[in-house]
Amino acid sequence: MRMILKNIVLVLILALSPIVAQAEDAKPRLFVNLTTDDTWAATKAIMFAHQKAQKNGYEAAIWMNVRAVYLADKKRPSHVHGLMAEQGMSVQKMLTAFMADGGTVIMCGACSKAAGLTKSDYIDGVQMGNSELVASWLFDPNTKTLGW
Repeated sequence: MRMILKNIVLVLILALSPIVAQAEDAKPRLFVNLTTDDTWAATKAIMFAHQKAQKNGYEAAIWMNVRAVYLADKKRPSHVHGLMAEQGMSVQKMLTAFMADGGTVIMCGACSKAAGLTKSDYIDGVQMGNSELVASWLFDPNTKTLGW
């Protein structure tokens, strides 16, 4: 009986070790839930995801939903406050720089539809969200979430 239990434990350890190793090797992730089209709040969220998380080793995604979908509309000008305004940055330029460095920008499909926007209205690189894409970020055990 002891030998059978030892073998079962050994099989479980061998079977689960790749899963544990994968979780330990996985990069930490940040998922920012951005719901506002207030440019002051939005630029703070984008700066945090880009400058504080992504540039410090995190994979980062910004999920733009509710009124935030308007901010990635390539035809909509955006007023920016503070340092970013001094650097000539718009929200669209900030999002583009974030994506150029490997960040992910996800648009809520239902919110886009409610706002009358489609993928063609958005800046290049934006991904249209779906439940699988959002869940792959939100429910990943290496993901931390932050709401803005």
